[in-house]
Amino acid sequence: MRVVFMGTPGFAVPALKALVGAGYPVVGVVTQPDRPKGRGKKIQPSPVKQAALHMGLPVLQPVRVRDAAFVEQLKQLGPEVIVVAAFGQILPPSILHLPPRGCINIHASLLPRYRGAAPIHRAIMNGERETGVTIMLMDEGLDTGDILLQQAVVINEADNAGAIHDRLAQLGAELLLQTLNLLKQGRLHPRPQEDSLATYAPPLTREDEIIDWERPARDLYNQIRGLDPWPGARTWWGEKVLKVWRAGVKEEAAPKGALPGQVIAAGEELVVATGRGCLSLQEVQLQGGRRLPVAEFLRGHPLAPGTVLGRSKGGCYS
Repeated sequence: MRVVFMGTPGFAVPALKALVGAGYPVVGVVTQPDRPKGRGKKIQPSPVKQAALHMGLPVLQPVRVRDAAFVEQLKQLGPEVIVVAAFGQILPPSILHLPPRGCINIHASLLPRYRGAAPIHRAIMNGERETGVTIMLMDEGLDTGDILLQQAVVINEADNAGAIHDRLAQLGAELLLQTLNLLKQGRLHPRPQEDSLATYAPPLTREDEIIDWERPARDLYNQIRGLDPWPGARTWWGEKVLKVWRAGVKEEAAPKGALPGQVIAAGEELVVATGRGCLSLQEVQLQGGRRLPVAEFLRGHPLAPGTVLGRSKGGCYS
């Protein structure tokens, strides 16, 4: 079964490796153009491109997949199926209907929940206890195609977005091989999604990163772990951005009169009052510095109880 693979970030790499390892003829790998990354803004290839070149696979990097010239290139490759994993562009009908066995997508949620670009982050930020992977037959909607296979995983209390990302990337690779095997045997039974149960996972914005101390401590804890290791939740200490990478919930109420964002204790832990309960900050990063355990951070940056963390006009950093 001739396969064209379309993907860009690290999430897609296990699936590509699984295809090659299982002996599928991957006749082309389509990924986003090289782009500037990091503080130095050096032009870098995508993780999928790096993996494809390492395995000796031909790579295509169209700026726009709907361009007629690129669609013609795909036709010349003659794929029986196109596998898509976090590619980053919407596929036009001319591509969706090109392979005789269709376009199959690996989506990091239990569809129809969390359709969209940021299902892993949003599930954790919303305090979900479960997520998973859906293998879907693509149509022209946003993650609305028929479900081919699906498997759930538990989101543990301490899991962050990075841990769930890696777990789902591996699961997606395994489910993909199961799907293709069933497809070859004619044993797949697509089932439509229940649109009435759909929820959405829009792309993250800079506003999503801001810690609103008036929210309950539990909500802030979910926000922080849902944004770790990227892009990070942030607040301000004076005119400097303070990113919070790890935290814990203290259910007891803040002292009477404490303001949301006010530091209650600063020693081995940094305890901050919230709209309900307190948050114990465990790992932070001050603008221009590196990630540090709170005890080490406080030795170099004394932060007195009574200090109020919060919004500032001091800008933001990445």
